[in-house]
Amino acid sequence: MTVKKESFFQKFKLLILSLGPGLFIIGYNIGTGSVTSMASTGAEYGMMLTWPLLLSCVFTYILIVVFGKYTLVTGDTVIHSYKKHFGKPAGLFVLIALIFTEAVGSVGVMAIVTQVTQEWTRPLTASGSGIDPIYSTLGFGAILYALLWNGKQNFFEKVLAVFVGIMGFSFLLTMIMVIPDPGQVLAGVVSGVPNESGAFLLVASMVGTTMGAVIYVVRSVLIKGKGWGMNQLHLEKRDAKVSAIVMFVLSISVMAAAAGTLYPQGIKVDNAIDMVKLLEPFAGKFALSIFVGGILAAGLSSLFPHIMLAPMLISDYRGVNPDYQSTTNRLISLGIILLSLLVPILGGRPVFIMILSQAFIATVTPVVIVLMLILMNRKEVVGEHTLSRKQNMMVGTTLVFSAVMAVFGMMGIFGI
Repeated sequence: MTVKKESFFQKFKLLILSLGPGLFIIGYNIGTGSVTSMASTGAEYGMMLTWPLLLSCVFTYILIVVFGKYTLVTGDTVIHSYKKHFGKPAGLFVLIALIFTEAVGSVGVMAIVTQVTQEWTRPLTASGSGIDPIYSTLGFGAILYALLWNGKQNFFEKVLAVFVGIMGFSFLLTMIMVIPDPGQVLAGVVSGVPNESGAFLLVASMVGTTMGAVIYVVRSVLIKGKGWGMNQLHLEKRDAKVSAIVMFVLSISVMAAAAGTLYPQGIKVDNAIDMVKLLEPFAGKFALSIFVGGILAAGLSSLFPHIMLAPMLISDYRGVNPDYQSTTNRLISLGIILLSLLVPILGGRPVFIMILSQAFIATVTPVVIVLMLILMNRKEVVGEHTLSRKQNMMVGTTLVFSAVMAVFGMMGIFGI
């Protein structure tokens, strides 16, 4: 019996380690921005907008398979390939846009995490004001920087596995406690978009948090770092499938938690901290604490990749594997963490910062997809692995979908 148990746990460990790139994508995607979008959607429309979430996860699966396959075939990463095949301006545009977006995004994510921490800890402090965001920013930043100091991709994957596990357990348990009628979930798969401008903005926000260009770019860096080739194509597809499924399950659980508590009362939320304040009377302190634990895990699982991204993207542009232990990369990561102090010190609205970040990424994503679509149809680049007619139609549909969502998002943000 002992041998069988060891064999089972050994196989389970190998399975988790083989899902390294997928864990990165899940950790990055299901952050406070995603929680905010899903909570707002569930509170305002119940489960009516399940279908765009499902659709965006399907399209995300298609794209991460295509981008991953490109690296398996060529051994090259995305931004470096864009620089090589389309010229330095193309590579620099994608590099600068993504680094800027992620730097702004990390500021918003940390601000929301610290605000949720402050709200949650109010009863624990004598003054009733909770932990000051400056102190919690420094604390979370120190923890993340210490974890990054190790500098090994396998270690990062294990850290993300812990964060994702805590996040998944918290959100799923909260959903079970306050789950709406299952019929609402099924109806949401086939319902249309409510005829309101706010609904289109929420749809665009949901899609933006799921289909950001950076996950496809970074995925190629992670695959190259693992040394995968065409012999690991089956692992790449399995990894992509698990990523898309888990993203859908965790996102729908947050939406359902809001739909089961706030939607029946007609209460709307604009961000994660609103949901923390409003959820307790309907779900109870225990469910609230579990949900807050999920938000914190989501925030940290998103911040951890955020502060790794600049070194990864720069290494991608240069065509080399990232060295997280180099002095330069450690200073870059430290700089991203220190940027997170801007909101606690200077003030500002974290949600607006997150919207700004998503607006920029929305304009970059279609460009990134178009360039990869061109490369995957060049025989001199990928040989016999060019996309089939069916695959081109799938990627083309995904491109149109992302472009339409980008337009909806920009219209909603600027009130057009």
